[in-house]
Amino acid sequence: MHHQLLHAAVLAPNGQWLIQHRPDSPVRVLAGATAMVDLAAEIQHRIRTTRNHFR
Repeated sequence: MHHQLLHAAVLAPNGQWLIQHRPDSPVRVLAGATAMVDLAAEIQHRIRTTRNHFR
């Protein structure tokens, strides 16, 4: 992923998301689509905060 905030995200057959922040980090299980949207919002916030910090 472009800003290296997420290494992998895989949708499991039961609707859970398996995510990994770095190749060597543990796999995290997200309960479903809502949790994935929350994670995406958190990542966007980090990107915007970091970008504004360096301007």
